[in-house]
Amino acid sequence: MRFDGEIDGHECDAYHDKAAKRTPEENEYSEQARKFARYYVYLERGYDTVPPVDHPERIDAVRLALQELSDDEFEALFGDLHQQMQSYHDTTTDRVIPEPAAATEDILYRQRVYLGVNPLDTDLAQQAEGLAHAHGLDLSEDSLLETIVDELTGDQRDDWEAFGEDLADLADDEDVSLDDSVYIDGASSLYATYLDESGVQHDTEPDQDPHDREPDTLIELPPIDPHSLDQFRAYLDHHLKCQIRDCFIRMGVHPPEEFRVLGNGRLESVAAYKLLEMYPDYHDPDADDILTI
Repeated sequence: MRFDGEIDGHECDAYHDKAAKRTPEENEYSEQARKFARYYVYLERGYDTVPPVDHPERIDAVRLALQELSDDEFEALFGDLHQQMQSYHDTTTDRVIPEPAAATEDILYRQRVYLGVNPLDTDLAQQAEGLAHAHGLDLSEDSLLETIVDELTGDQRDDWEAFGEDLADLADDEDVSLDDSVYIDGASSLYATYLDESGVQHDTEPDQDPHDREPDTLIELPPIDPHSLDQFRAYLDHHLKCQIRDCFIRMGVHPPEEFRVLGNGRLESVAAYKLLEMYPDYHDPDADDILTI
């Protein structure tokens, strides 16, 4: 590792220094080591070294926050995704977005999901109000609601982001958890990723995205039968458990027991399970006796 933190090379007699001269499995083992190193630094030092969409704790926070949504809130955020899924299984249901003309059956529909923290629900509420005042912000319930619903100007967004960073630093200094105050702050509109007949992957972009930052979780589903909204909520819970499983498996770590589940998680992990012999078929919900890990 160089002084700037970049990995310059490795010393291992088991496989070649150059990625192009390794087998796919050898490259996967190398990537496992990188992912585990980032996660270890996060656990031991608290540094933000793990990308949000690959972060098991961040994905689980989304999963738990999703369970707390009212039925109306869930439908407002994920009703379009439910309808898009249903349109493949019910001819009377219209598609929310058209299926790309070049798409094969290998298509996934995506939504970016964002978390927020209500500072008034934390043990730092009084200090948070002082921080908000310093940034010229109002933490009243009405103001917070407007902040969630309305489009923010660039300066407003900068103020809220600076406040959020200061609040996170304060929570870290005071060893206070913000988990209980986390909620789903928004989700993008639907978009798709798909393979064309030549096997080339194409990614579209959402028409609407509530935040100009990395999402906390990326939902990506094939056109499954969603059944009712309640059943679909349960399926999303399972889908996110599969994503958490993938985070641990892809860094060479046994998942916690709650996340030793079968089914589709992230696209990249499904591809790895299909292509690499080192992995069982974790993506197959009907696979037998492969989670005794």
